[in-house]
Amino acid sequence: MTDPIPRPSPNENHLLINAYSTHPDSPLLPVSRRITESGCNLVDARLSTVGRDVSVTALAMGSWDAIAKLEAMLTRLEREDSIKLIWYRTGEKEAQSDLLPYIVEVVAADKPGITFQLADFFDRQGISIESLHCTRYRAMQTGADMFSAQITIGVPASMHIAALRDDFLEFCDHLNLDAILDPMKF
Repeated sequence: MTDPIPRPSPNENHLLINAYSTHPDSPLLPVSRRITESGCNLVDARLSTVGRDVSVTALAMGSWDAIAKLEAMLTRLEREDSIKLIWYRTGEKEAQSDLLPYIVEVVAADKPGITFQLADFFDRQGISIESLHCTRYRAMQTGADMFSAQITIGVPASMHIAALRDDFLEFCDHLNLDAILDPMKF
């Protein structure tokens, strides 16, 4: 008989919230206010402006009844304000002490498929992408369309870093991408 999945402790229930609104009206203030007013704690958050919209991803933690109260408050917030919301109950991320954090930076002339090709390379290596920020912009001097990405990856401790770096740089050379792969410095 296998052990059942352990239930979270009474005060460690998690709710993942994604909120979207049109710039300059950020959903951060109304969402964080509801998290606080419900008796929950905001334990992780990301804010990004993409196109004309602002998105917030937030992880709230609290007792079962505080999370239920927050869900009701979010329903009202979505109905009464011009904020699009998606939320669901989740858990905290399991610690993965066997992963080494590395930063990847890529700059190149923009062309379709670069993000997919980078994600595919790391997936084939068994490397997890922990965070990604990519953007398209015009070069100041030439006006050329450029691509830029900053990626945080989790490299298995058993992986040979020099071989990974060589494979990655060869991959980037083949695609004409200027890239670096360095350990994350805290």
